[in-house]
Amino acid sequence: MKISAGILLFKRKEGKFFYFLVHPGGPFWKNKDLGAWSIPKGEASEDENLLERAKTEFEEETGKTIDGDFTELNSITQKAGKKVFAWAVEGNVETSDMSSNMITIDWPPKSGRKMEIPEVDCWEWFSSDEAKQKINPAQRGFILQLEEIFSMK
Repeated sequence: MKISAGILLFKRKEGKFFYFLVHPGGPFWKNKDLGAWSIPKGEASEDENLLERAKTEFEEETGKTIDGDFTELNSITQKAGKKVFAWAVEGNVETSDMSSNMITIDWPPKSGRKMEIPEVDCWEWFSSDEAKQKINPAQRGFILQLEEIFSMK
């Protein structure tokens, strides 16, 4: 089973939650919006430190380092079977100067032709309601968990 590790970055303003999400780059995702956004995350192996992998992926996909008081969330399984581990952290990042690492993909799929694309092509802050629509449906569980944690405090 493939696994990923990622960061759910959030901030609170006037009692409302806002979430930082990324949009995957490349032709497949170009015109997809609702359900296409994600927390910054990437593939990991089970024997590595998943929080460290999540921090590394955040930096690769945004060009920014992230630190703070991380809260481990319960993992979720996406539609294709990938298990995603995530940590929530409160903070803020400026999106105007972000940059993503480049990756090489086969395009069209299985054609043998290679294309270099940015792993992430857009970064944005969303209100809780917007984020729940934009994010990959399985990852919505991370937002719901975080908001439940705060409602109990």
